[in-house]
Amino acid sequence: MRPESSSPALLYCFPHAGATSMVYRGWQSLGEPHMSVRGVDAPGRGTRRRERRAVGFHALVRAMAEHVVADLLAERERTADLRWATFGHSFGATMSLAVAAAVARQVGVPPVRAVLSGAVPPRLQRPGALLASVPDEELLARTAADGGTPPAVLADPTMSRILLRMLREDDAVRTEFAQEAAGLRVDFPLTLIAAREDVHAPPETVWPWSAHSSAPTRRVEIEGGHFAAVQHPKETLTTIADDTDPGER
Repeated sequence: MRPESSSPALLYCFPHAGATSMVYRGWQSLGEPHMSVRGVDAPGRGTRRRERRAVGFHALVRAMAEHVVADLLAERERTADLRWATFGHSFGATMSLAVAAAVARQVGVPPVRAVLSGAVPPRLQRPGALLASVPDEELLARTAADGGTPPAVLADPTMSRILLRMLREDDAVRTEFAQEAAGLRVDFPLTLIAAREDVHAPPETVWPWSAHSSAPTRRVEIEGGHFAAVQHPKETLTTIADDTDPGER
């Protein structure tokens, strides 16, 4: 059992491609009282849907970092010893680490840990756009097969159109990862979560993320497919809490 933390921790969560922070809406109620879960949306989506969309990897990192910095500084005025961490799944893993590095530079306080789930490091990702030539119906079928999107979204014409647009937008950003994020290096610890049956990011392709940090890295292998860490949030939050509790490090 973990000892009680001396201070709370903010966990900034970054969604996978085609998703918004809504995927983390239910995480706060799952029994981690010393952790406050904050979903992070891109401009133009979710909680920031009225904002102008940020185009390109660097613009998106800046916009998301500004959001996290503002929230973090406001919370630190109330709690001086506040700790923070990040979680990102799949596409959101690369974005979360880039944003965490940018936030650490701006506020002068690094996260206690960055948790990267179900993602291949930038230099190992397939180059070029993956979805540009994929017809809408096929892309929806692939998305359904992956199991990370509620069937109601896929069945609704309006929602599925929005989903397709977001998937293609994120795929365009992903094409920049190999060039713009391959050199990303941080000095705070990483936790890498990989699912044994993940056809997109099997464990042996996730572990090389350790080269992106000069600090220790913990590997966590779980059962399930690509979305296992998101589909079993209680277990994921327990892993994160173990790795961010000062009594455990």
